[in-house]
Order: sequence, then structure tokens, then C-alpha cells
Amino acid sequence: EKGGQWANALGLLASMALAHVELNTTTYSAGVSACEKGGQWAIALGLLADMARARVESNTITYNACVSACELGGHWATALG
Repeated sequence: EKGGQWANALGLLASMALAHVELNTTTYSAGVSACEKGGQWAIALGLLADMARARVESNTITYNACVSACELGGHWATALG
């Protein structure tokens, strides 16, 4: 099930970082999208913050997934900033 794969996606991101593989917009966005599908809105926002700290550019896919995650989690006001 797609919704249950968010933990695996986060584990993969962590493994990549430990292996010194550069995380980019695509890899972060995949993690955010996995969190969206799994209803993990707070973790999705955490990944967005991680991207900013790492100076990785976010894109429309990233933002849409974060907004959707917040909406699905009942935190639509958080998505508005």
C-alpha cells in the first residue's frame, strides 16, 4: 500500500545521506510525496524545512505535496502559513 511506504522512503533518504549521496529536489520531493500519501503532514513539513536548510530548491511538486499533506491531516491552516 502506498500510504504505508512513507517510513521506507524516509529510511532510504537517511541511508542516502549516510552514504554521502547528494539529496536533491527529486529525492526530497519523493519523500514529501510519500509522507503526503501516508498522512504524515508534520514530517512532510519537516522535510521541506530540511530542504531549505540544505539549500535544496523546492518546486511545485514539493509544495503541492506539503499542502495536500496538511489538508489531508486536517491542518489546512498550517498549509496557508
